[in-house]
Amino acid sequence: MASQNIYILGIESSCDDTAAAVLCNGKIKSNIVATQKIHEEYGGVVPELASRAHQQNIVPVIDQAIKKAGITKEELSAIAFTRGPGLMGSLLVGTSFAKSMAMALDIPLIEVNHMQAHLLAHFIEEDGFEKPNFPFLGLTISGGHTQIVKVTDYFTMEVIGETLDDAVGEAYDKCGKMLNLPYPGGPLIDKYAQEGNPKAFPFPKPNVKNLDFSFSGLKTSMLYFLEREQKLNPNFIEENLKDICASFQFTVVKILMDKLKKGVKQTGVKEIAIGGGVSANSGVRTALTEAQQKFGWKTYIPKFEYTTDNAAMIAIVGHHKYLKKEFSDASITAKARYAL
Repeated sequence: MASQNIYILGIESSCDDTAAAVLCNGKIKSNIVATQKIHEEYGGVVPELASRAHQQNIVPVIDQAIKKAGITKEELSAIAFTRGPGLMGSLLVGTSFAKSMAMALDIPLIEVNHMQAHLLAHFIEEDGFEKPNFPFLGLTISGGHTQIVKVTDYFTMEVIGETLDDAVGEAYDKCGKMLNLPYPGGPLIDKYAQEGNPKAFPFPKPNVKNLDFSFSGLKTSMLYFLEREQKLNPNFIEENLKDICASFQFTVVKILMDKLKKGVKQTGVKEIAIGGGVSANSGVRTALTEAQQKFGWKTYIPKFEYTTDNAAMIAIVGHHKYLKKEFSDASITAKARYAL
């Protein structure tokens, strides 16, 4: 008799993390991530080096995920993989591997949109974490994306606002570079911001129509501000690092929250869920928790390990597509740009 368990192997390789996870009936059995340290020397992700590292990591990472799940590869029901968006070279490694493995095991292949996965990470069965109710507004904030998405059900999503230039995570990392912080600068800015005065240095907020975002102006004003202050005091950054970080973070969080408030007003939807690497940021988490009390929103913040790029979120989308029998054939190709 066939097993009642649905085992989905998720593979994620959109940027510089090689990840694999196994879910059994929506519950995590394993979630393995190999992070590439090589990019730190260059102050950003080098696509060519990223795809080479994926080639080295993918076999051991998948092997470890299956072993840790306590199953054999023959017990897998399907393989879900990130088709896009992301770096083409990186995506190709995961896509080719998923296709050949699914073919070898003669099991279904399921393509997943990385941005959709960030929002559906909330549906991984996890003790102590509530799942959002449909419809909800998803705020996806990462190094490559800043979007407000109206999510009506698992597979009906509409982008109602997005960045016109830089993503929020990119702005963090670029400002981190200006402050002479090692890459990635985002988590370090967050760390110093917690000890600084958020009102020390006022930065301008861009005036962008509708629910769209812009972060390039904030980045430019930070650059001019630092140049001006360092002319007067060459040690300005070292002496004021915590206050600069706190003021920058305060401005970013204000921009995000103002648009969210506008989104709630426009749609009438008060369920808010965040996803993407920047949702690990303490300022964003605090602002959302406060908004829950202040405006009567219901806010959902995922478990820390599901915020950055991971394969568990790919596997949960795979699980729901498996239930609907939404499979891909072997002719499918990776897509660097892949709209929701």
